[in-house]
Amino acid sequence: MNGVSLYYEEHGDGVPILCIHGTGSSAKVWGEAVEQLAQRGRTIIYDRRGCTRSERPEPYTMTTVGEHAEDAAALLQALKATPAVVVGRSYGGEIAVDLVQRYPGLVRALVLLEPAIVTMTAEAHAWEGALEANVAAAAATGGPEAGADCFYREILGDEGWTQLPGTWRRMVLDNAPAILAELKGGSSRPDQEQLAHVRKPVLIVSGAASPPVFRAVDNVLADLIPGSRHEVVEGGHLIDPASAEVLAFLDGQLAEGGGR
Repeated sequence: MNGVSLYYEEHGDGVPILCIHGTGSSAKVWGEAVEQLAQRGRTIIYDRRGCTRSERPEPYTMTTVGEHAEDAAALLQALKATPAVVVGRSYGGEIAVDLVQRYPGLVRALVLLEPAIVTMTAEAHAWEGALEANVAAAAATGGPEAGADCFYREILGDEGWTQLPGTWRRMVLDNAPAILAELKGGSSRPDQEQLAHVRKPVLIVSGAASPPVFRAVDNVLADLIPGSRHEVVEGGHLIDPASAEVLAFLDGQLAEGGGR
């Protein structure tokens, strides 16, 4: 897609559900949630460019949210999987928002699991600048993997990072070049006027224990998108994509369209 080969899987059938993972991860992070999602529609999970089983361009020093949105659009079109319910986690949520702005006809509804659009408040943007500086310093002294380790500790906290399964931590460290490339490309700057004209069902989910800047950004986003729902759930940034709130939203959307 767009010059790179993307790894993807399909599970179930019916209305398409595209899952877009966050920074440093892969399709593997959807885990057991895939089974729940696949009971509701044709669930497509994939590794974004530069991550795990998908092709990593050489050199891969910078990428953008827009580039990933174009990849997602190309994948949906190639699989004839439109319009899709798009589930985006963290940076994947940011990609989902960019996708609906670029290609509204490809999107049926959005589920945004703490989308990391930190340009939407001055405080969050400053927090991102400090994060980038810390990660860059760690990578400069300890290499890309040290930068990846620093990034996840900043997002999840030391305890949250060390409690991740070892296979997940290894995946993140292996994807260190992708993490650095995404950070260098920066966050997107959604067109707020365009967001105010989004006419899609939208669910935004925030974690009660996440960095407060994420919830603040989600509040702004929910205020901008007419009719969107914003739920705050227990836990941190890695929100369960098969939580009761998400599944109830999907059931409502797919029942309306005969998606089962």
